[in-house]
Formats: sequence, structure tokens, C-alpha cells
Amino acid sequence: MRSSNPALSDKRIGYFDDDSAYADNSVMTVTGTAMKTLIAVVVTFAVAVVAFAQTMDGPPQVGLIIGCAIGGLVIALVTMFKPTVAPYTTLVYAVVEGYVLGAISAFVQQSLQVRQGITEPIAIQACLLTMGVLAIMLFLYQSRLIRVTGRLKTGIIAATGAIALLYLISIVMSFTGLGSIGFIHSAGPIGIGFSLFVVGLAAFNLLLDFDLIERLSERQAPKYMEWYGAFALLMTLIWLYMELLRLLSKLNRR
Repeated sequence: MRSSNPALSDKRIGYFDDDSAYADNSVMTVTGTAMKTLIAVVVTFAVAVVAFAQTMDGPPQVGLIIGCAIGGLVIALVTMFKPTVAPYTTLVYAVVEGYVLGAISAFVQQSLQVRQGITEPIAIQACLLTMGVLAIMLFLYQSRLIRVTGRLKTGIIAATGAIALLYLISIVMSFTGLGSIGFIHSAGPIGIGFSLFVVGLAAFNLLLDFDLIERLSERQAPKYMEWYGAFALLMTLIWLYMELLRLLSKLNRR
């Protein structure tokens, strides 16, 4: 019952042995988690649209973008360490991350317009692809065409950890003036191949999230875990969107 999404690890969610969690006799369900995930995604999308339009039409609010990015990280850490606050923090996380996604999408769009003369709405393309990947992975999971076995989980977790470490090293190198790891941002064959791999990895993380949410509902986790499951899925979807945006940017730059 492990997931490479840190918000869905057993160490974070525990085993729900505290009887107080069932004080209202309500438990987590897959349907309830799906509805709350939909709400969180809609909020994220709505805020992203506003941020995108604002950034495209005027000077970028760099301070606000950085503040939202830092706030999103803090909210994510608080929620992961204390899942009981998820009903209150998930939508706040959706708002701040939605603003960051919208602003970054506008930056990418402006960059392509200036350098390549490309006016196609890359953000909409990335959004549609994200929803398409989500639908495909959900179908593959529900139909059991791909079974979430222990070996598959181990491989995805190891690969996700390696990618996270690679990104961290690249960020540290950038801040210290050592440059960055070139192929992460390269529009060449290696760079595009890398982005395709990471997109696939993010997609397979969705399978792990589906699996753990289903198992938690079977174990009758407390009701607030529906919001926690929505928060965790939103994290993966945001990662998937960002990687698809990066991949589309590379393809357009070619």
C-alpha cells in the first residue's frame, strides 16, 4: 500500500486505529474522493485562467508568484504531516498552485511567441492532454489492464525518487551559478526523450494513487481522508501538467 506520492504514504496517513476518527460514523469512499478531486481541479483551473490572463496582459507579479509557490510548498508539507487539516487546506492549495500554474503557462506562451512566433494556446493543449492522460490511466486501472503489483510500485517509486533528486541537483546548480543539467531543458532528441519518460512516470504515479485511495476506502478510513486523497491526486496532476507543458514547449521550439 505504498505510493511514490509523499502525500499518500502509509507513514503519513497511519492506520486509523484511533476510534475518535469515527465519531460521526462516516468513512471515506472512492466516490466522495472523486467528487472532492473534481472540485479541487476546477478551482485550480479557474484560478490558473485568471493568472494566465493577468500575466499575458500586464507585467508579471513576480512577488505574488514566488509567494504562492512558497505558500503552496508550506501548505503541502502541513497537509502531509497532518492529514486532518486536508478539508481546510486542499482548496487553499488549489488556489495558490493554480496561480503559479497560470503564471508559468503565460511565461511559456510569451517565450514561444517572442522566439518562435508561435501563437497556439500551449496551456490549453497541456490541460487537455493532462485530462486525457488521467482518463486513460483511470480506465487502465479500473479495467485491470495494468495491475498495480508490488514490483511495479517499487519501480515507480525508485524512478520518481531519482527524478526528484535530479531536479533538486539542477536547481541547486542554477542557484550556485554552476549552470544546470542541460538535457532537462534541451529541445534536442535527448531532452524530448527525457520529458516523455517523466510524463510517463507521472502518469504511472496516478495508478499508485488510485490503488491506495481504493484500499483506504476499503479499510474505511475516516471521512476527512477524501479531501486528503483529493489533495494527493491534485499534486500528481499538477506535476503531470507541468511536465506536459515542458514537453510541448520543447516540441514547439524545434
